[in-house]
Parts: sequence; structure tokens; C-alpha cells
Amino acid sequence: MNISNCSSLISLPNELGNLTSLTTLDVSICSSLTSLPNELGNLTSLITLDMWGCSSLTSLPNELGNLTSLPTLNMGGCSSLTSLPNELGNLTSLTTLNIWWCLRLTSLPNELDNLSSLTTMDMWRCSSLTSLPNELGNLISLTTLNISECSSLTSLPNELGNLTSLTTFIVSRCSSLTSLPSELGNLTSLSILNISGYSSLISLPNELGNLTSLTILKISGYSSLTSLPNELGNLTSLTTSYMSRCSSLTSLPNELGNLTSLTTLNMWGCSSLTTLPNELGNLTSLTILNISSCSSLTSLSNELGNLTSLTTLNMARCLSLTTLSNELGNLTSLTTLDVSIFSSLTSLLNELGNLTSLTILNISSCSSLTSLSKKLGNLTSLTTLNISYCSSLTSLPNELCNLTSLTTFDMWRCSSLISLPNELGNLTSLTTLDVSICSSMTSLPNELGNLTSLTTLDMWECSCLISLPIELGNLTSLTILNISECSSLTSLLNELGNLTSLTTLDVSIYSSLTSFPNELGNLTSSNILNISSCSSLTSLPNELGNLTSLTTLNISYYSSLTSLPNEFGNLTSLTTFEIYECSSLILLPNKLDNLTSLTSI
Repeated sequence: MNISNCSSLISLPNELGNLTSLTTLDVSICSSLTSLPNELGNLTSLITLDMWGCSSLTSLPNELGNLTSLPTLNMGGCSSLTSLPNELGNLTSLTTLNIWWCLRLTSLPNELDNLSSLTTMDMWRCSSLTSLPNELGNLISLTTLNISECSSLTSLPNELGNLTSLTTFIVSRCSSLTSLPSELGNLTSLSILNISGYSSLISLPNELGNLTSLTILKISGYSSLTSLPNELGNLTSLTTSYMSRCSSLTSLPNELGNLTSLTTLNMWGCSSLTTLPNELGNLTSLTILNISSCSSLTSLSNELGNLTSLTTLNMARCLSLTTLSNELGNLTSLTTLDVSIFSSLTSLLNELGNLTSLTILNISSCSSLTSLSKKLGNLTSLTTLNISYCSSLTSLPNELCNLTSLTTFDMWRCSSLISLPNELGNLTSLTTLDVSICSSMTSLPNELGNLTSLTTLDMWECSCLISLPIELGNLTSLTILNISECSSLTSLLNELGNLTSLTTLDVSIYSSLTSFPNELGNLTSSNILNISSCSSLTSLPNELGNLTSLTTLNISYYSSLTSLPNEFGNLTSLTTFEIYECSSLILLPNKLDNLTSLTSI
């Protein structure tokens, strides 16, 4: 019987208790229910009782303890419940008990220890629970236990160490816990252990090293932890380890080099680590290594070059690193490399040119880099190259023309670049090119017109650009073009009218522009046109009235514009029309009343 999501229902009839053949009762998300009839205890055939989201329930009838055939009981999100009846301990057929998000529960009945068939118990975010009964240690059939975000728990019972069938134990973000019981080392069947998010814990029990069946270990977010037990090196079945945001860790035990089954190691945000043990070079099964935001690392071990199975290496924000190890060139399986936000890095290794499997390379915000190695031209599998915010780069190597698989090239805010090599015109697979805020560039190569696969071209605030190559008119696949705030440009190309696939065009903030080409009227696929803040323009071309697909038009901040073309009345798809701060505008066209789709003007 399904009466879920009846959010105005405040009670159930006592007569429901007569439906003794019911096997399923779903009253979930009946958020106005304040109580259940005692007669529900008559439904002894029930095998599923779902009450999740009954957020106004303040108590449960003791008679629920009669439902001895029930294998699944879901009370998740019953956020007004303050206690559970002791009689729930009679539900000896229960295999799954969900009491997550019962925010006001302050304790659990000791009688739950009778639930000897229970395999899954979820207490996530029972944030008012201050303790767990020792008797939970009797639930020896449990395989999954989740007590995460029980933020008022101050300790865990030692008896949890009796739960030797547990395979998954999640006890993260219990922010009032100051220690973990050494008896956790008895849980030798565990394959997944999540004990992350403890700002007050200063140590982990050495006994964790007994959990030799673990495949996934999460110990992230320990802001007070200064060291890890050497015994973690015994966990030779581990494939995934997260120890990110352990911001007080100053070193790692050499014994981690024994974890030869590891495929993923995440140490993001271990900001006090100054070195990595050479023994990490033994982890030859690693495919993913994240040491980003390890901002105190001053050098990398040469032995990292042994990790020849690595496919992803993230070293972003390692702010104290000034050089990269030559041995990184041995990591020939890498497909993704992130060395962004290395503010002290002055050059890139030639050896990076060996990484011919790379598809993504991010070297953005390396603000001291003055040049790129020519060897980057060997990375012929690259599809994405990000060199944005490399503000000291003055030129790019011609060899980048070899990157014929490149689809995305981001040079945003390379503010010292004065030109682009003509050879960039060979990158015919490019679909996205961003050269915005390259404020020292005075021209663009004509060869950009060869990039006929481009769909997005962004070059806003290239303030020294004095002209655009007419070959831009060849980019007929473009759907987005932003050439706003190029303040030295005095005119726009007629050839922009060839870009008939454009859906978004931004040519705003041109103080010296005195006219728009009539050919803009050819851009009939355009949905968004921003031509605001062109303060010297006195008129707009009538041909803009051809843009009948436009939904958004911005012509605000036109201090010299006195009138609008009558043809604007043809723009019947417009929903947003911005014409504010046009201080000289004295007349609006009569045909604006045709714009019946307008919602904002």
C-alpha cells in the first residue's frame, strides 16, 4: 500500500490495522503526520515499512515491535523523533534499519542488540546522539554501518570491535570525537573504512594496521593530525587512499611504500608536508596521484619517475616548488597533468615532451614562466592545453603547431604575449580558443582563418589590438564570438557577416567605434547580441532587424544614440531588451509593440 508524498495528511485511520495481509506500507514524505496508530502493530505480514521523510512524527507506537517478519524498516528523515521504542528490539527478522537524519534522536535503546539478523544500519546525521549503546557490539551479522555526521558523539564503544563481519564502516565527520578505539583493529573483514573529517583527533590507533582486507581508506580532513602510524604500511590490499586536507601532517611514513596495490592516492591540501618519502616510488600500480595544494613541498623525489602506470598527476598549487624533477619524463602513461598555480616555476622541463600520451595539460597561473619548451610540440595526443594567467610569457614556440589533436587552447590573461605564431593556423581540430586579456597583443595572424572547426573564440579585452584579420570571416562554424573591450579597435570587419552559425556575439564597450557593419544583419542564427557601451555610435544599421532569432539584445550605455531603427520591430523572438543609460535617445520606434515575447525591457 503506497500513500507516500501525501504531505497534508495528519493522521492514519486506526482501521489500517485490519489489513492483516499487507506486505508493504509506504507512508514516506507524509510530512504532516504527527503519529501512527497503535493498530499498525497488527500488520504482522509486513515485510517493508517505509516512513522516511515523516518529519513531524514525534514518537512511534510500541506496537511496531509486533512486526516480527519485517526485514526492512526505513525511518530516515523522521527529524522530529526524539526516541525509539524499546520494542524495536523484537524485530529479529530485520536486515536493514535506516534511521538517518533523525536529527533529534538523543539515544538508542539497548534492546537493538537483539537484532541478530541486521546486516545494514544507517545512522547518518543523527546529530543529537551523544553515545551509542555498548550492546551494538552484539550485532555480529552487520556488514555495513554508517554513523557519519553524528556530530554530538563524544566516543565510540569499544564493543564495536566485536563486529567482525563488517565490510563497510563509515564514521566520518563526527566532529566531537577526540579518539578512536583501538578495538577497531579487530574489524579484519573491513574493505571500506571512512574516518575522515576530524578536526580534533590528533592521532590514529596503530591497530588500524591490522585491517589487511581494506581496499578503500579515507582519513581526510584531520587538521590536527601530525603523523600517520607506520602500521598503515601493512594494508597491502589497499587500492584507494584519501588523506587529503590533513593540514598539520609534516611527513609520511616510509612504510607507505609497501602499499603496492594502490591505484589512487589523494593527498590534496596536506599543506605542511615538506617532502615525500622516496619509497612512494615503489607504488608502481598507481594510476592517480593528487598532491595538489601541498604548498610546503620544496622538492619532489626522483623516484616518482618510477610510477610508470600513472595516468593522472595533479600537482596544482604546490607553491614552494621551483623546479620539476627530470624523471617526470618517464611517466609515459600520463594522460592528464596539472602543474597549475606554480608561482615560482620559471621553466618547464624538456622531458615533458616525452609524455606523448598526454591529452590534458594544465600549466595555468605559472606567473613566472617566461617561455615554453619547444618539446611540448611532441605532445601530439593533447586535446586540451591551458596556459592561462602565465603573465610573464612573451612568446609561444612555433612547434605548438604539431598539436593537431588539440580541441581546446586557453591563453586567457597571458598579458605579456605580444603575438601568436602563424603556425597556430595548423591546429585545425581546435573548437575553443581563448586569448582574452592578452593585453599586449597588437595583431592576430591571418592564419587563424584556417581554424574552421572553431565554435568558440574569446578575445575580449585585448586592449592593444588595432585590427582584426579579414580571415576571421572564414570561421563559419563559430557559434560564440566575444571581441568586447578591444579598446584600440576603431572598426569591425564586414566579413563578420559570414559567421552565419553565430548564436552569441559580444562586441560591447568600444569607445572609438563609430559604426557597425551592415553585414551583421546576416547573422540570423544569433540568439544573444551585446553591443552595449559603444559610446561614439550615433546610429545602428537597419539590417539588425533581420536577426529574428534574437532573444536577448543589449544596447545600453549609448550616450550618442538618438534613435533606434524601425526594423527593430521585426525582432519578435526578443524576451530581453536592454536600452538603459541611452541619454541622447529621444524616440523609440512605433513597431516595438510587435515584440510580444518581451519579458524584460
